[in-house]
Amino acid sequence: MQFDGFVVSETGPVREHNEDSWLMDVDEGLFVVADGMGGHAAGEVASRLAVEAVRDVMLEGEDPDETRLLMDVMDPTDFLRERLRYAMNQASLRIRREVEVNPSYAGMGTTLVVLLIEDDTAHLAHVGDSRAYLYRDGRIQLLTRDHTLVQQEVDAGRLTPELARVVPHKNILTRSVGYHGSVEPDVSSRTLESGDVLILCSDGMTDSLDDSRIEEICGETHPEELSQKLADCAIAEGSTDNVTVAIVRLG
Repeated sequence: MQFDGFVVSETGPVREHNEDSWLMDVDEGLFVVADGMGGHAAGEVASRLAVEAVRDVMLEGEDPDETRLLMDVMDPTDFLRERLRYAMNQASLRIRREVEVNPSYAGMGTTLVVLLIEDDTAHLAHVGDSRAYLYRDGRIQLLTRDHTLVQQEVDAGRLTPELARVVPHKNILTRSVGYHGSVEPDVSSRTLESGDVLILCSDGMTDSLDDSRIEEICGETHPEELSQKLADCAIAEGSTDNVTVAIVRLG
């Protein structure tokens, strides 16, 4: 299946620098968005290291035995998911090693959402609160679940999704790459259809745009202009963070 991609990454009106990093390799079908955290510019270091690690493992042939849990029975999809898990843990390891060399980076980490497309299948892996969406037939579908304290409260029924968007601690992560050590990403696969639009984004977009607003913007915007439109709307409607939006259009 043919596809193309578009990406926009904006610093936004409040932050002094952009701590988001991204990768868009249309030829290989690999797309990554990372949102770094940490003072003294450490966030942008963490997100860059994470993106580089995923690229090296998934595209550069770094394929050790650690990517295979059950080498004799694993089917191709399971094998690919294990490579994604391994890539994310390699990213975490690189970040921790960088902290050992540069103690001023202590506490840095990053979110990470990865999309790999093979034939007509999308493989997703994520840690943190950067998200992936599918826009199909005029409807938006969230493909990831945030790894945040607020999401845990929503899952437990102690907080409504509406209140979760406005509570002060909504961005406290329960999982990240680097800061939390070894990671267990959520990994999934799904069949794609011609006309599908996939969205990867940092929380700078979703902090100010809820799912219904994202769906509305998707419905009125050509895919080639969608990444810029979503970023512009997020900033115009109150985002105070860096905003990164990657769009993949199928068919």
